[in-house]
Amino acid sequence: MEQVNLEVIGREVIKPSSPSPHDRLQLSFLDLTCPGIYLSPIFFFKAEDLSPEFISDKLKTSLSETLSRFYPLAGRIEGVSIRCNHEGAVFTEARTHLLLSDFLRNINMGSQQELSPISLGDSATEWPLLSVMVTFFGSGSGVAVSVSVSHRICDAASLLTFVKDWATTTAKGKSNDTIHFAETTIYPPPNTSLQLPFTDSNIVNFTSKCVTNRFVFGSSKIAELKLKSASETVPVPTRVEAISALVWRCARNASGSNLLVPRPTLMFQAMDLRIRIPSTVLSRDAVGNLQTSFFLKKGAESNFEICETVAAFRKAKEEANEMIKENLQGNTLGQYLLSVMGTFGSEVKPDIDLYTMTSWCRKPFYDVDFGWGSPVWLGSASHNENMVLVALIDSKDGEGVEAWINLPKQDMTVFLHDPDLLAYAVLNPPVLI
Repeated sequence: MEQVNLEVIGREVIKPSSPSPHDRLQLSFLDLTCPGIYLSPIFFFKAEDLSPEFISDKLKTSLSETLSRFYPLAGRIEGVSIRCNHEGAVFTEARTHLLLSDFLRNINMGSQQELSPISLGDSATEWPLLSVMVTFFGSGSGVAVSVSVSHRICDAASLLTFVKDWATTTAKGKSNDTIHFAETTIYPPPNTSLQLPFTDSNIVNFTSKCVTNRFVFGSSKIAELKLKSASETVPVPTRVEAISALVWRCARNASGSNLLVPRPTLMFQAMDLRIRIPSTVLSRDAVGNLQTSFFLKKGAESNFEICETVAAFRKAKEEANEMIKENLQGNTLGQYLLSVMGTFGSEVKPDIDLYTMTSWCRKPFYDVDFGWGSPVWLGSASHNENMVLVALIDSKDGEGVEAWINLPKQDMTVFLHDPDLLAYAVLNPPVLI
């Protein structure tokens, strides 16, 4: 496999084009419990017939303008708020002689992490809250735009809102979008009388380093899996329900094969509040951590029939939706969401296997267009070696699903060879452009 041999050719701080309209942005209770990590998608574009100088100049200018609207991303976290001090975001340029087509034909996790803009000493809990790396591939064959934003201020939907606004500004010279920051609209501010229900130490794995692998579920295989997952209770499972149930079972089996005594397990599933709350209360494009969750628990000796897991998944999701609706009408949503966090926190223990699931499916990441077409592929530069995580995202065709799975190394060794998984998923296939 040909090496990337990345050469960094420039790094600078980009400041907003206009002063911040507010001095501080209040962080919510949920913001402060989110892991101190960066969300780091990579957008790969062909961008042929455009010079690196042209692309860099356009991206820097438009980033400065975009930061004037997303001004907290140019600030610094201090305590329970962001000081909107115009400090800026980091912009890095790099190049490689490798062709984009060759890079995508031999994708591996290490090569993607080389495209990460995060440097030693960067802190998602302080500064920079936003870093960008633009990598130019050999012979003008393409460009990668890697965006890393602190999870303390953005969830996946917020990240997408930012990137789409930046792309529109780059392509069209302006954006007419009004940016809404959630702050404490939904979740209350931190309060000294409230204890954080869980912190990074609850969700990281200190016993073993985690490794990431990419699995692709094609549309025909998803159809087969949905048939297998169906039941009288849930006759038509969703893609996310079916894949999540399969991955949880296979991951649990892999963990059990490395233990003398089986352990109970929890599957934690994040839910976007924006699509569950009227837009008159919460804008669809609101920026912040605007999620709730539900979780499923299985005992150490429990069976893992996929159709039963899917039925439990659907029931828990519907119950959460109903509770959100009821508490919204009763003006008690904030208290309810905190109680959900507390209930989950009480279940997380060292002797329980926790699998955090998140879905970016149906979020239009492939609609991002800086003026040189839509992405040919969406990758990830995230490096969470202490966190067990399953992230699902649409394939470019909108029908398949890519699963980025982060498991303890000894579990991944077994997981990679699970015949139930490999009946539906392909391990790290090439991306052909």
